[in-house]
Amino acid sequence: MTLRAHGAVILAAVLFGTTFVMVKDAVADVGPVPFLAVRFLVGAVAMAPFAAREPRTPGVWRAGALCGAVLLAGYVLQTVGLQYTTSSVSAFVTYLLVVMVPVISAFTLRKVPTAPTIAGVVLATVGLFLLTGQGVHLGKGELLTLGCALSFAVHIVLLSYFAPRFGTAELNGVQLLVVGLGCLVPGFFLGGYHFTGRAWLAALYTGVAVSGAALGLQLWGQRRVGPTRTSLLLMIEPVSAAGLGYAVGDRLGVGGAIGAALILAGIAVAELPIATRVRAAS
Repeated sequence: MTLRAHGAVILAAVLFGTTFVMVKDAVADVGPVPFLAVRFLVGAVAMAPFAAREPRTPGVWRAGALCGAVLLAGYVLQTVGLQYTTSSVSAFVTYLLVVMVPVISAFTLRKVPTAPTIAGVVLATVGLFLLTGQGVHLGKGELLTLGCALSFAVHIVLLSYFAPRFGTAELNGVQLLVVGLGCLVPGFFLGGYHFTGRAWLAALYTGVAVSGAALGLQLWGQRRVGPTRTSLLLMIEPVSAAGLGYAVGDRLGVGGAIGAALILAGIAVAELPIATRVRAAS
């Protein structure tokens, strides 16, 4: 079951990584806030039939609203920050969450990461810097994106607390609904809802496969995977995005390839104790 949980988070990260090219094209046609509104409302609708099959758990609306509010803040800060910095710098700063999560977890959940996990975090952070290939200065865009990273880190920690207490589909459905409704009204004033065909296609794909399925997989996996290890496994996302970018013509270069390898090595270092225990038990 532990391996299945790890696999669920990894698959979620791969799905997250498939969105960059499609979303980049979509937001060239429609404003980012209207796009987020439709994407997350589509995800909430996709989750509704699954949530209806789960027993209603008292407190799920409060927990989902809290998770959704933090997730909403992260996406808005990231979207606004992208107007003032490059996508590569945004990716690097966003995934500094892998450093923030262990600190937040240690203070709030009393979960201190193991030495192999810390070593994996260090390797993956260095790899991320090489993968993005950008130096970082703290301008307006970077500061906004740091707020995004903090929001996403808090979201991971919140899911680690709430995921074992509620059904996966019902908790995910509520948080998606909160994000979608939070963007809905502002979306009328920030570009409107005149979607092109490819914008609708992107919204449907990201809403169902990513906001619905991938966030659901992450939520389910975090029932058995700690917050620090979850944040580290999610580093597969920029590697997946870089691989997809390579497939459509974007070249990583030597530094990028080394960076991707270091991220994977960092994950392997952190996961080695888990794999050893599984082999010993089999």
